[in-house]
Amino acid sequence: MAQNAAHAEELVKTLRDTVVSLVRGDGPDLSARQLAVFLTCYLDESGHTVRGLASSLNVSKPAITRALDRLGELDLARRKVDPLDRRSVLVQRTPKGASYLKEIRSIMGSAADDEAKKATQAEKKEQPVRRLRRVAAA
Repeated sequence: MAQNAAHAEELVKTLRDTVVSLVRGDGPDLSARQLAVFLTCYLDESGHTVRGLASSLNVSKPAITRALDRLGELDLARRKVDPLDRRSVLVQRTPKGASYLKEIRSIMGSAADDEAKKATQAEKKEQPVRRLRRVAAA
């Protein structure tokens, strides 16, 4: 249980460091909803529609439309009318969006490495204290 809590804490710190790096960088500054739509479109290989994204993220279609408006302004995603069902709108990936995902992966990987190093250093500092506690308890 404590190990799960420690791992969760490490993940949260990695997320924080990743978001801070994204905000400080030159790339687009996306809201949580926009980032969720972006990542869903890029990490899930199946085709996406506004209706499908709204359903999978459990948000309204207008909220998805607003997020896609912003992603479209940034050329991270684009919408296209489905030629098979003109009532449906497909969401397409873009080269700029693929590049942004690569940047996110790189930043997150660096942040995870930094957190792992910090955890290892903290563990090394804690080892002598644990040894003393064992000796004192014996």
